[in-house]
Amino acid sequence: MTRDSRIVPVPLGRPTFLDAPRCEDLDTLEADVAILGVPYGYPYDMEGSTSASASAPDAIRAQSVRWTPYLTHYDYDFGSDIFAGRDVRIVDCGNVTMTPGDYAGNSAATTAVVNAILDRGAVPIVLGGDHAIPIPVFRAYEDRGSMVIVQLDQHIDWRQERNGVTEGLSSTMRRASEMPWVSGMAQIGLRAVGSARQGEVDDALAYGSIQVRAEELHTAGVDAVLERIPPSDRYYITFDADALDVPIAPGVLVPGFGGITYYEASSLLRGIARKGTIVGYDIVEVVPSLDVANVTSHVCARLTLNLIGEMAHTGQIGRCAEGGAFG
Repeated sequence: MTRDSRIVPVPLGRPTFLDAPRCEDLDTLEADVAILGVPYGYPYDMEGSTSASASAPDAIRAQSVRWTPYLTHYDYDFGSDIFAGRDVRIVDCGNVTMTPGDYAGNSAATTAVVNAILDRGAVPIVLGGDHAIPIPVFRAYEDRGSMVIVQLDQHIDWRQERNGVTEGLSSTMRRASEMPWVSGMAQIGLRAVGSARQGEVDDALAYGSIQVRAEELHTAGVDAVLERIPPSDRYYITFDADALDVPIAPGVLVPGFGGITYYEASSLLRGIARKGTIVGYDIVEVVPSLDVANVTSHVCARLTLNLIGEMAHTGQIGRCAEGGAFG
């Protein structure tokens, strides 16, 4: 069988996400959830071309297998097993095939692979990579209906450009705001200082972004913040690991004190899944070389699992164990 040149499957002997089956041909993909690694985005300079987050997809995969033996066990966070007794088909599609130095080509390749996954009816779960990688992912949703993007992050990522680059990790949400199929956004976990100046903040608010500071989340609580997220039938979640508080996510590009706690993050992810259908998700900005005992990769794997679990509990994915239709 000829290998699908669009993807690089996870090599035998290396872990897939949750020990899921490998996909070697996107045209025959049969899955509820498709795991996809996108190691590289669009760098601002030569230093960024060797992204510190490029090894994160494999690191998250490796930590996810801790949970594989327990997927049918009782989970106190869910009040049942994580997948609610449903048969959930998770398939790992490996990483997008990329060419060194061809940033525009790699971006187009990412969009093409996500399009192929969506065409097969699976929900893309994207493992980055830095926060530039969601831009080509978002593009795959053109002509598929409107969606609201919920960003968990300590920064708003609203720069027009840096060093002449308009699709880098600080421009993600500005680029999203220019896509007609993005009907709104909420940005949760904001704190301290980042790349934004007053002009970027003003532009984001003028667009209609719902901005929630981390301190506000701590004070008002998850339920109040969920109510502020624009209503939609379809949600995409982009999750920058630096949204999380430093003790549970030390291995990120820009650690920041006062971040989102584990249960706040889990409850936000699960609450969004209860508000509407999850059409896509990415987790980005993990830096394994800065991690401590793999705790960042581990918590990101577990939070991703929690989102998939809530999708199963709400009937968005999977089928009853005794048979029946998916969904």
